[in-house]
Amino acid sequence: MSLFKTFTRQIEWGGRTLKIETGKIGKQADASVIVTYGQTMVHCAVCAAKTAMETYEDFMPLTVNYIEKAYAAGRIPGGFFKREGKPSELEVLTSRLIDRPIRPLFVKGFHHDTQVTCTLLSHDLKNNPDIVAMIAASAALTLSGLPFLGPIAGARIGYIDGEYVLNPEMKKVKDSQLELVVAGTKDGVLMVESEAKELPESVMLGAVKFGHQAFQPVIDMIISLAEECAKEPWELPPMPAEYEQVKATLAKEITDDLKAAYKIKAKLERQDAIGKAKEKALALFADNEVCMPMVEPLFHDMEAQILRADVLKTGVRIDGRDTKTVRPIECEVGILPKAHGSALFTRGETQALVVTTLGTGDDEQIVDDLTGEYRQTFMLHYNFPPYSVGEVGKIGSPGRREIGHGKLAWRAIHPMMPNAEEFPYTVRVVSEIMESNGSSSMATVCGSCLSLMDAGVPMKKPVAGIAMGLIKEGSDFTVLTDIMGDEDHLGDMDFKVAGTKDGVTALQMDIKITSITYEIMEQALKQAHEGRIHILGKMAEALAAPRADISVNAPRITTLVIDKDKIRDVIGTGGKVIREIVEKTGAKVDIDDDGVVKIAAVDGESGKAALEWIKGIVSEPEVGHIYTGKVVKIMDFGAFVNFCGPQDGLVHVSEILPTRVAKVSDVLSEGQIVKVKCLGTDNRGKIKLSMKRVDQETGADLEAGKNEPKEEVKE
Repeated sequence: MSLFKTFTRQIEWGGRTLKIETGKIGKQADASVIVTYGQTMVHCAVCAAKTAMETYEDFMPLTVNYIEKAYAAGRIPGGFFKREGKPSELEVLTSRLIDRPIRPLFVKGFHHDTQVTCTLLSHDLKNNPDIVAMIAASAALTLSGLPFLGPIAGARIGYIDGEYVLNPEMKKVKDSQLELVVAGTKDGVLMVESEAKELPESVMLGAVKFGHQAFQPVIDMIISLAEECAKEPWELPPMPAEYEQVKATLAKEITDDLKAAYKIKAKLERQDAIGKAKEKALALFADNEVCMPMVEPLFHDMEAQILRADVLKTGVRIDGRDTKTVRPIECEVGILPKAHGSALFTRGETQALVVTTLGTGDDEQIVDDLTGEYRQTFMLHYNFPPYSVGEVGKIGSPGRREIGHGKLAWRAIHPMMPNAEEFPYTVRVVSEIMESNGSSSMATVCGSCLSLMDAGVPMKKPVAGIAMGLIKEGSDFTVLTDIMGDEDHLGDMDFKVAGTKDGVTALQMDIKITSITYEIMEQALKQAHEGRIHILGKMAEALAAPRADISVNAPRITTLVIDKDKIRDVIGTGGKVIREIVEKTGAKVDIDDDGVVKIAAVDGESGKAALEWIKGIVSEPEVGHIYTGKVVKIMDFGAFVNFCGPQDGLVHVSEILPTRVAKVSDVLSEGQIVKVKCLGTDNRGKIKLSMKRVDQETGADLEAGKNEPKEEVKE
C-alpha cells in the first residue's frame, strides 16, 4: 500500500504530454504540484502565512521565486563554491514573468504573506521551463484554497514561415521571427512579453489570440484537478463597521481638495497638494486608533476614482492632454565628450541619460546557464536611482525591476543591431534615469537608440518605444497614449510597445484587472503605432541615422582571417609571440579558433603595426618578391635570414655580393638588416634567397626588366 494519495491530470499539448501531479511531494505546503512537459519538470509549492498583516492597503504581500538547479541538466555549478548562489538574470526574469499574471487575481483585502516557489528539477533542453513553471504556479494556487481568482495558463508563441507555432522547442526559437509569451484566464489576457523582428501590429495581435486559445485546455485541466482535490477556500474577515463611516467622512471632507490637486499639471506641485490633502485626511482621525489605519488606503481609492472619472467623462488628463497626445519631447546627442556615444532623451517629466561604450572580445559577457556557456556581445543596463523621483533611498545592486526594464529595452533594440561580421565590437549601453514620471523603460529604448547611433553603431533602423494605459469602468474604457506615473498606478493597464516605423520589435503588457479584450488591445496597438511614429520624428531631428564613423575615443577593430594552421605561429610557444605583439604595439589582439583575428587599438598606428606584424607571420614567401629580413645565423657556406614572419631562408655565399666572398663573417653579422629576393626552394624544400640581386639601399630589384623583350626602335 502506497504512502501517498496522488491526483494526476494530463493532456497532449503542442505535440507533447503535459502532466500535473499532486499529493506525493511537499505535502506540508498549502499546495504542492509537479508539472512535467516533455522531460522538463518543475515543482511548485505555495505557502501563505496563517495571520494577516495589519493593513487596509490595496497591497498583496506576494513573493515569487523561480530557482534553477544545475542538476536539472546534469551540470555542476561553476564558481569556487560549486553550488547555486544568488539568482541569475534569467531566474529573476522568470520570477517576474510568473508574478505579473497571478498578482492581479488575488482577492482585494487578502493581506497574508504568500510565497510561491518554483524549482526546476529536470530540463530536457528542448522545452522552455518558464511556461511549465507558470502553469505549476497557477495549479498550486488553485489547489491551495487561497482567494485566487484563477486559474491562469501561459504559452510561448513563435512565428515561423508565416505560421504561428505553439511552444516551439528552444533551438527552433532562433529561427522564429517572434518569441511571445502570453498568459491569461479563460476570459481574457493578463500579460504579454515578446521580442519580434519588426512584425506588423496585426501579426502581434494574432499571436496573442492564438496563444490565448491554445492554452484553454490547460486551464480546463487545472479546473478538473481542483474539482477533485482542492482545499477548502480561506475565509476573509469582514470589514469593520467603522470602514464605511471613514469612507463617507473622507468623501465629504476631502473630495474637493483632491479634485483641485489633480487640476495641477506639474508633478511635484501636484504631489505637494495631494500630500496636504492626505495630512488633512489623517488629521480627521488622529485620535481614533481603530479608524486611522483605514485612512490611507481609502484616500488612495479616492485618488483613483477622481482621476479615472475625469478621464472617462471629459477625455482630458491630469496634465491637460487628450487621450492620444504624446508629451513634449527633446533629444540631444553627443553630450559626454569622452564617451563613445551618449544621448539625453526627455519626454515630459521623464528623462534618460544613455551612454554607449564600444569594447573588444575581452569585454564579452560570459553566461553560464543550464544550456551551456555562451557569450553576449550586446548588453543594456538600466538604473533607477531614488533621486529620479525626488526620494531618498538605498543605492546598490540592481533589483528585479531594474533587471526587467533593462531586458525589455534590450529586446526592443536587439533585432536592429548589426551582427558580429558587420560590426565586430562588444557593445554596452547604460541608461541612467535622471527623472521619472512614467515609462522610463520606453525612454530608455529611445535614448539607447540615439546613443548607439551617436557611437557609430550601424543600426538597421531607429527604434522608439511608448507606454499605453487604460481606464475601464464596466463596458466603458479609454486607452491612454504615453501614460504618466499616476495614470500607471491608478489605471488598469501598462502596455509598452517598441519598434521601428515599419513594425514592432518588443511588447510588454501588464493588466491590473482580471483581463482585457482583444478590442482594447487592438485600440492600444493602433494608438501606440501613431505615438511611435511621432517619437521617431522627434528623434530624427537630433540624429536621423548612425554616424559614419565611430568615436575617436573608441578602439578601432581590424579583422583579419588567417589559416587555422597559422594560429600557433601567431600565438607562439606559451603565448610568447602574441604577448610581444601586444607589448610592443600597444594593440589588443584576439584570435578565435576559426582563424578570425581581431586587432583593437585607439591609436591607428598601433593597430596598423600589429596588423603588419601578424601579416608578416602568416604570409607565405612569394617567388620574386623583395623582403626586408634579419641575419640570424652565419655559416661558412652562407647566411640564414629571417625574412617572412617565422620563415628563414639561406643566402648562399655566391648570392651575397656580385663579387666573390671569401669569408661570410667579413661581410655580414648576426642581427644585420638586409634586403633579400626570394628565389624559390631547393630540392630539399629549403627557401633560397639572394642579396646581390637587390639594391641594398633602395630595395629595388636589380633584375627587373631583364627578361622583358626590348622595345623596337623605329627609324
